[in-house]
Amino acid sequence: MPPPPLLPSEILARVVRLAKFDGLCVLVLATLFALSAAAIRSFPLTAIGLLAAGAGALELHGVSLLRQGQPRGMRWLIASQPFLLAVILTYAALRLWLLDVHQVPDAMRALLAANATQLQMSVDEFMIALNRAMATAVALAGLGFQGGMTFYYLRRRKSVEAALRPAD
Repeated sequence: MPPPPLLPSEILARVVRLAKFDGLCVLVLATLFALSAAAIRSFPLTAIGLLAAGAGALELHGVSLLRQGQPRGMRWLIASQPFLLAVILTYAALRLWLLDVHQVPDAMRALLAANATQLQMSVDEFMIALNRAMATAVALAGLGFQGGMTFYYLRRRKSVEAALRPAD
């Protein structure tokens, strides 16, 4: 016998709990990323970190609105996900565009040399291939996670609105 469907109030509680956790994680991790990028004086990567932190703040604002009983908080939750995805995809594109294999420290080159020779590639070719693979992985992970979160919020929108509707 399948369990009964969740009440709208339980769905609201779960959405708020997940959005708070996700928003805080994005905010903290993106802020750390921005600070690290600022420490190495990389303006583009610092901007990416700050924009991603902003996406986390948007999600937390949506949580705040939902806690105040305002259904428009769902719009903030939903909008934060494609915004963060755009930031992630921009980061992946910057990784591809800004890679300068000549700025990589010699110690890193020595570590990569063994792998490059096994694949019959130069160290520079190996670093470019590794960078492409990492940028692709980041883009695909972002697409999967942010797409999934957007879908999750969209599917629960009506239940959350029902839970926030005043009882007659």
